[in-house]
Amino acid sequence: MSKRETYEQKTEELLMPLIEEHQFELVDVEYVKEGGNWYLRAYIDKPGGITVDDCEVISRALSDLLDEHDFIDDAYILEVSSPGLGRPLRKDKDFARSIGEEVDVRTFRAINHQKDFTGILKDYDKEKIVIELENEETMEFQRTDIALVRLAFDF
Repeated sequence: MSKRETYEQKTEELLMPLIEEHQFELVDVEYVKEGGNWYLRAYIDKPGGITVDDCEVISRALSDLLDEHDFIDDAYILEVSSPGLGRPLRKDKDFARSIGEEVDVRTFRAINHQKDFTGILKDYDKEKIVIELENEETMEFQRTDIALVRLAFDF
């Protein structure tokens, strides 16, 4: 397991009791380097949406737990936030909740000269996802070919 995966997993273990206590949902934890800084991000949600106050409560409690357990070697910035409108789908529970919803799929390599697809999520399993395009044609994507799947949103 990589350092990144270890940090994410340990952070998730610390977070779960807090999330359950407040009846939130843990959407994702990521440990990434951007612009020379390390970020530890926790994305949380609840029916009706997460507020700034919700994020602050979890952030303060998580910060104390991270200080107490002190397992991350690098200096990092902790962020707790909502997954946002373009919520990424990463875990099976995300896909299950989003069946019938419109999603954007971005692939690593072009398929028929394009990398971005939008359609209704029809099915998924550990190997693939299936969407129905606007013309009612279905498209199947291998998960290994997918760079990003997120809920679609229109302005």
